[in-house]
Amino acid sequence: MPASIIARHGQGYALAIVTGLNHVQALIWDVFVVRHKGRNMSRKIRRVVTGHDKNGVATVIMDGDAECILQRPNRPGVTLTNLWQNTKTPAAMERRDDPVTGPLILHPPRNGSVFRIVQFDPENPEELAKLDGKSAFSEMGAGASIVEGARHPFMHRTDSLDYAVVLTGEIYMMMDEDEYLVKAGDVIVQQGTNHAWSNRGTEPCQIAFILIDAEKD
Repeated sequence: MPASIIARHGQGYALAIVTGLNHVQALIWDVFVVRHKGRNMSRKIRRVVTGHDKNGVATVIMDGDAECILQRPNRPGVTLTNLWQNTKTPAAMERRDDPVTGPLILHPPRNGSVFRIVQFDPENPEELAKLDGKSAFSEMGAGASIVEGARHPFMHRTDSLDYAVVLTGEIYMMMDEDEYLVKAGDVIVQQGTNHAWSNRGTEPCQIAFILIDAEKD
C-alpha cells in the first residue's frame, strides 16, 4: 500500500483495507480500535511476592494478577489497583496472607503504608464538568479529602507522604494555582498538598504510588 495512504489515515486504516474492509469501515477501525486501544481498559497488574518456604529458602509465595481493584461510575476512566499494605511502622517484614483483600480505601492505614498503581485514562472535559468529586471520593472513604470549590472536581489532599513514579504516558499534576506536566520516568514526592491529576493526552497514564501515613510537625 502507498506510504501516502498510511500517512494520511494511519496504520490501522491500512491494515483494515488489506483485510477487506471498505473505506468507512477502515476509518472506524483505525479511530476506535487502534488509536483508542487501552482507553477505559486498565491493564492487569501482575503481582509477585517473595518469602521463604518451610526450610527458610527464599522463594515466591504469590504470583498472579492483583485483584484489589476499584473502578466506579463517579470517577470514569480511573482504575486503582492496591498491591500491598502494612498497618504498622516498622512494617512486618514477611507475611503469608494477602493484606489487600478488603475494600479499597484511599488513605494508608494509620501508622502504615499502601502500595498501589493508578491508571488515568484521557479526560473528557464535558463529562468531567458533570462529576461530583466528593461523592466519588466518599466511595474510597475519603470524601473529606476533596477540596471544595477547586478548579478541578477531584482536587484533594491526604495526610500522607506519597512517593510516585510515572510508569507510562504523561499527565498534568495540578496544584492550587499552577500545574506541571510529568511523563514516564518522572518521580513525584507529594507532601500532603492539594493536587489533582488531569490526563489531557491521547493515551492512558499509569502511576505507581506508595502512600505513607504522616503527620505535620
